[in-house]
Amino acid sequence: MRKKENLLKKTASGKIVAVLVLLLFPITGRAQEGLTLEAAIERALARNERALAADEQMNEAAARVVRARSYFLPTLNATGTYTRRPFEVSRTVGDTRIVIQKFDALAGVAQLNLTIFDSRSLPALLQANSERNAQRYASAESKRQLAFEVGNAFLMTLSTGQVLEASRHRYDYAKQALDAAKARYAAGLVSINDVTRAELEFATAEMGVTQVQGQVETTYLQLGYLLDDIIASSTKLKVPEFLLQAAAEADQVAVEALVTQAQDRRLDLGALRYHAKAQHALTIEPTLKWLPTLSFSGQYRYTNEAGLTGRATNWNLGLNLTWAVFDGFSRSADYRERKAQAILADLDVRTTMRRVELDVRDSQVSLANQRAALKQAAIAHEVAKRNAAETAELYRQGLSTALQVADANVRLFEAEVALVRERYGLGISYLNLEAALGLDPFGKEPKL
Repeated sequence: MRKKENLLKKTASGKIVAVLVLLLFPITGRAQEGLTLEAAIERALARNERALAADEQMNEAAARVVRARSYFLPTLNATGTYTRRPFEVSRTVGDTRIVIQKFDALAGVAQLNLTIFDSRSLPALLQANSERNAQRYASAESKRQLAFEVGNAFLMTLSTGQVLEASRHRYDYAKQALDAAKARYAAGLVSINDVTRAELEFATAEMGVTQVQGQVETTYLQLGYLLDDIIASSTKLKVPEFLLQAAAEADQVAVEALVTQAQDRRLDLGALRYHAKAQHALTIEPTLKWLPTLSFSGQYRYTNEAGLTGRATNWNLGLNLTWAVFDGFSRSADYRERKAQAILADLDVRTTMRRVELDVRDSQVSLANQRAALKQAAIAHEVAKRNAAETAELYRQGLSTALQVADANVRLFEAEVALVRERYGLGISYLNLEAALGLDPFGKEPKL
C-alpha cells in the first residue's frame, strides 16, 4: 500500500520534467549504435586497476584468515641427513663388534607439534574473519564508486558533445546572418556596420566551435582513462534514456526512510562495522594472555648408526605448559591500546552514519533543484528559439538591426547550452542520489 501511495504522490513538476526528458530523448524502437553506459561500466570493472586491486585486496584478506586458522592445526616437519666420514669407529663388547660411527651415516627425524590451547589464537581468528568481511564490503564499494565515476564521466562526455552541437548551431545561424547582411549591403539596404557586426559574430561562433571541440577531446580522454582504453572522439555514446527518465520520474519518498535504507545498505558503512568488530575481537586478546598455553610435541627418529643401544629407530612424546606469570604490565598496556582502537572504530562508524544521512539529504535537495532548473531551462530555450526566429525574420524585412540578430543568436546559444547542462546535470544528480543510497548506477543493490 505504501509503495502504491508513493507512486500516486508524484509532484506536478516531476511529471513536467518527465515529459521534457521524453521529448528531448525520444525512445526509438531501434537500438542506437555506439557505446552504452552498461558497456562502459562493464569495461571499467574488467580493466581498471582499481577494480583489479580490489579483487587482490580480497585475496589478501582471505589468505590472512587461512593463516589465522593454521594456528589450530598441527605442524609436521621432516629432516633427513647424510654424513660421509674419513674413518669408521667401532667397539667390541664381549664377542660382538659394534660400529659407533660409520663411513656413510644416515639419519631422519619427523617432528609433530600441536598447540592444544593458546588463548590468543581465537581472537586472532575472529579478527581475521571480521577483517575479511570488511574487505569484502570495501572491495565491492571500490568497484561501486568506480562505476559511478564512469557514469558521471559518461554523462559529462555526452553533455560536452551536445554543447558542441549547440556551438555548431550558433555557427550556422551566424553564417546565415552574415550572408543576409552581405546581401542587404549589396542591395544598399544597410550600412557596412551590419556586415562588420555579422562578421564578428561569425568569427566568435567559429572560435567557440574550436574551443568546445577541444573540450570534447578532453572528456573522451578522461572517459578512456577510467575504462583503461582509448575512446576516439568519433565514438558515438548512446544516451542512457532509462537513467534520465528515472531521474525525472523518481518518487518523492520521505527522507527519513531513505536515510534508514542507505545506512542499512551502504557498503562503506558495512566495511567499517566489520572493522570495528575486528577491533573488539582484538580487545580480549591481552586479557587472555594471563592464561597458560599448552602444546604437544612428538618425534620419530631413524638412523643407521644404532650404536650401543642397538636401535635404529626411536620416538618420544611430550607436553609443554607455559605460563607468563609477570610480563612487566605489558598485557595491561596492550589492553588499553586495543580498547582505544575499538572505540575509535566505533566513532568512525558513527561519523559515517551521519555522513550517509547528510549525503542522502543533500542529494535529494540537489535532485529537486535540478528538476526545477531543467524546467526553467527548457522554457528559456523555447523563448530564445522563438526570439531568434522572429528577429531573423524582422531583419530580412528591414525592421531590426544586425546587432539585434547577433544578440538573439547568442541568447539562443546560451539557452541551448544551459538546457544541455541542466538535462545531463539532472542525470548526474540522480546518480549522486543512487550513490548516497548505496545502489549501483542502475538502481540495483550491488553484489558482494
